[in-house]
Amino acid sequence: MKLVFAGTPEVAVPALDALIASDRHEVAAVVTRPDAPAGRGRRLVASPVAERAEEAGIEVLKPARPRDEDFLARLREIGPDCCPVVAYGALLPKTTLDVPARGWVNLHFSLLPAWRGAAPVQHAIMTGDEVTGASTFLIEEGLDSGPVYGVLTEEVRPTDTSGDLLTRLAFAGAGLLVATMDGIEDGTLHAVPQPAEGVTLAPKITVEDAQVQWSAPALRVDRVVRGCTPAPGAWTLFRGERLKVIQAVPVLDRADLAPGELSAAKNNVYVGTGSHAVELLWVQPQGKKPMRAADWARGVRIVHGELLGI
Repeated sequence: MKLVFAGTPEVAVPALDALIASDRHEVAAVVTRPDAPAGRGRRLVASPVAERAEEAGIEVLKPARPRDEDFLARLREIGPDCCPVVAYGALLPKTTLDVPARGWVNLHFSLLPAWRGAAPVQHAIMTGDEVTGASTFLIEEGLDSGPVYGVLTEEVRPTDTSGDLLTRLAFAGAGLLVATMDGIEDGTLHAVPQPAEGVTLAPKITVEDAQVQWSAPALRVDRVVRGCTPAPGAWTLFRGERLKVIQAVPVLDRADLAPGELSAAKNNVYVGTGSHAVELLWVQPQGKKPMRAADWARGVRIVHGELLGI
């Protein structure tokens, strides 16, 4: 089939690579979000998908909005049979959805209808799911509500961050997306409507959502830290400034600290929660690089009874 691939971040690149490598399909063009400011200089930078497509000599389309007439005219000129999508980052109106004969097929990183929305992996970890996965489905105008072509499952490991889990799903999902394109082309794969039961939503995790609540149980603190790593980054306050919490593990045999109370030894830093303590392993003070929590604690000279979150 002739394909136009839509995607933007690094997590979409494995799927693009897999489609380029397929001997059954032609990636005629790529659709991605416009260049965005990045880095300290805030210069405009192309998306990872755009960079990979340009390396492969594939035409790159960067519409400000996928309903723009110039973009739609070019898409019709290309005449794709199908448009596979991975984390494109913009809603597709009906005028755009109607262009390819076999529609737009999304690779979504959850077992639909669970975790429809922008942050399925983060929510799966933060909620404590033991199993998640990826689904390919035909995009409709609703939010991730279209009929499903295929699924795969993936265990959520006890130490997984959202970055760890998303990386595994990106590579496994790339194979699922290629298999879905194969099945659509040869007519052996048909989309099945999602069940009405079991729908959960996964809105984007905001910076406010990522603030650690030390009054919560230790397992909840652990899930928030892992779910918000690497983005947007779990954080707390220390002496009125933000402190990013990169890694913290529950210590189930210690419950002598009040929520947010710090206790620093030579090589360990503990914080009280609503249940047991957690040990801080890696943190990042405001304006500085990530560092071991024990090194940070020695540098700031924690006072006995001092609290995080204030």
